[in-house]
Amino acid sequence: MQKEIIIKAQKWLTESYDTETQKKVKALINKDDEELIDSFYKHLEFGTGGLRGIMGVGTNRVNKYTVGAATQGLCNYIIKTITTNKQINVAIAYDCRNNSKYFAQITADIFSANGFHVYLFDSLKPTPELSFAVREYNCQSGVVITASHNPKEYNGYKVYWNDGAQVTPPHDKNIIKEVNKVTDINQIKFKGNKDDITLLGEEFDKKYINKITELSLSPEIIKKHSDFKIVYTPIHGTGVKLVPEILKTFGFTNIYNVPEQDIPDGNFPTVISPNPENAEALQLALKKAKEVGAELVLATDPDADRVGIAVRDLNHNLILLNGNQTASLLIYYLIKIRKEKNLLKGNEYIVKTIVTSEILFDIASSFNVNYYDTLTGFKYIAEIIREKEGKELFIGGGEESYGYLAGEFVRDKDAVMASALIAETAVWAKEQGKSMFELLTELYVEYGFYKESLVNIVRKGKSGADEIKQIMEDFRNNAPKEIAGSKVIEIKDFLLQQSENSVTETIEPINLPKSNVIQFFTDDGSKITVRPSGTEPKIKFYITVKENLCCKERFEEKNRELETKIQNIVKSLKL
Repeated sequence: MQKEIIIKAQKWLTESYDTETQKKVKALINKDDEELIDSFYKHLEFGTGGLRGIMGVGTNRVNKYTVGAATQGLCNYIIKTITTNKQINVAIAYDCRNNSKYFAQITADIFSANGFHVYLFDSLKPTPELSFAVREYNCQSGVVITASHNPKEYNGYKVYWNDGAQVTPPHDKNIIKEVNKVTDINQIKFKGNKDDITLLGEEFDKKYINKITELSLSPEIIKKHSDFKIVYTPIHGTGVKLVPEILKTFGFTNIYNVPEQDIPDGNFPTVISPNPENAEALQLALKKAKEVGAELVLATDPDADRVGIAVRDLNHNLILLNGNQTASLLIYYLIKIRKEKNLLKGNEYIVKTIVTSEILFDIASSFNVNYYDTLTGFKYIAEIIREKEGKELFIGGGEESYGYLAGEFVRDKDAVMASALIAETAVWAKEQGKSMFELLTELYVEYGFYKESLVNIVRKGKSGADEIKQIMEDFRNNAPKEIAGSKVIEIKDFLLQQSENSVTETIEPINLPKSNVIQFFTDDGSKITVRPSGTEPKIKFYITVKENLCCKERFEEKNRELETKIQNIVKSLKL
């Protein structure tokens, strides 16, 4: 292995690579350590989020040449696949990360050098706006340069197909085959054609904002509560302009920013990680909310496709909600208002991912709205929308990792849109004399108290990847018969595409694509999902427990009981 890696690295010392790259590769070879192995032991592959990795030299890093090979391979695939179009159009966006603009320009140059017409955003933009652009300009493909919420050393390359959604099978695998055929960087057409690159600016922003505004269901209530206090932070990312703008367009007038985090910066200087799932990333926003007495806090990740929120609890203290809770509130609102306004025609549906709370299905079912489950990754939600287009009407969808969508004109999770609709949900609840948290407790009373927890086990590098693979094999070959004293009654293996139920003594097929995911269901109603991340060096354990809640006054007591239950599961699995 070590000899093979050195041979791979030495190929990067030719004149085809720039001087700075050669210098860095020489330094790695001379060190001859783990970093050299990690940089060259494999090629970056498309996962649930596309191409994503640490920036640096090497085949397993994000750099000019891996981005170039990915783009040339994508070009080759598009040319082979799209044979009916005389002119091929593509769109490109990028976020606030270090080198994002640089990688976006390289991508644009290569697309244009291959004869494509490129729509390139003139400044950093939210990922969902890229999805919208692909659809608006009838593009055959699109790319956004981002690593979403990953730490600052990462960057990435998300690929979109002509429906505005991230690529799904078979396109993703076929694209990587074409990328792998780019074995010599001289095959990459780096020299662009400026005449084939059109810049998109504020006029296109207005189109996007206007389309989102059409989703508003309660403009009269917003008008009544226009002074509702909201604190918003983009966490140094792309939401800095459009999230405040959409809130104002919806009618909210009392929006407070977090000045320290309003500056786009790929080093994310005020946070450890720019992830709205992490409480630490919202600390400055929470501080501001306490100062001004805000009732809602919104925080978007660097590419503004995910949003985390904080609301006032029953004691009027600010608390963070998780992605399942926010999705529950949003989906309930979108369906409930349609019901009240006689807008439900009987062909509506929602979508969630298999690791997202079942309460979304309980809510949909209570209103006779159809519902569908998908694999993890919003591209699979988009795939359902594509399949149902013209047959059923998509109301909304969500995933536990803070991604939400409404309407059909964007085909990826959209924090710009979600921020506005979450704020609208909050003022609708206020009009009913309730806070967002009180509304949530009412949902728990009606549908059952679901409590979720996520345990991440990080294992970096090649050795880490091997360890994660072994953990999955152990769970698959030696499945636990009980977890925390509760009997395992059903095992769903999405790689084997089968569900085995010990109560009914049946084995049923799972009608979803193969995925390296295992779920365990116990006789006390708990669900544990084990899944390696497709974008980060970690394995994830999603834990869901559920019990009945009689009334909101018993919330704290029941919450403690469920937390104990979760901790017992964690101990039982030795996490």
